[in-house]
Amino acid sequence: MKITEIKKIGRGDRYYLFVDDNCLGVMEAEVLARHSLKTGQEFDKEFFDSLVLENGDYACFNRALALLAKMMKTEKQLRDFLKEKKYPKVCIDKAINKLKEYGYIDDEVYAENYVNLFSKGKSRRKIKYELLSKGVKDNIVEKCLSSLNDENEYEVCLKFAKKYLKNKQIDIKTKQKFYNHLAGKGFGFSYIARAWEEVTDDRD
Repeated sequence: MKITEIKKIGRGDRYYLFVDDNCLGVMEAEVLARHSLKTGQEFDKEFFDSLVLENGDYACFNRALALLAKMMKTEKQLRDFLKEKKYPKVCIDKAINKLKEYGYIDDEVYAENYVNLFSKGKSRRKIKYELLSKGVKDNIVEKCLSSLNDENEYEVCLKFAKKYLKNKQIDIKTKQKFYNHLAGKGFGFSYIARAWEEVTDDRD
């Protein structure tokens, strides 16, 4: 099997690799350079199969690293991203394992940061739901949320209550909408009732 063409793609570091006039795929410049590949060279099928896998590992890992350089991600989020980019599962698994070893993926650290960031603006239930949807395990979520106490939760609820009721007429219809609004944000009935009483008493 002969390399018949190596064609650069745009201004980046990727190339189309043609073998026997058929495109083998998009290859990274780094991988091509490792093997000093040039047009006219001949190799057996096993070599090209191995080359495709090596290229997949390299491209997958670096794509993941580039994403993590912009923002933290959970393992699930990163896996979903790489799947969308059509990387083979074996390449994704290798990339994930390597990133874990380097400490670039840590769902517990992600959850801790998430709780610290949103605990003053979201209910515990809302935060839990969002973390679980991002693939963080339930025991990790519960551990990170354990730092929040009931008074923290009420203060957040009260903040939403004051914002919602600002300039609104206090009547039964408003009360029903108020309860539905805060329940939708994940607050429990007792917090909502307490916040309603406090805000409306202050109005009076």
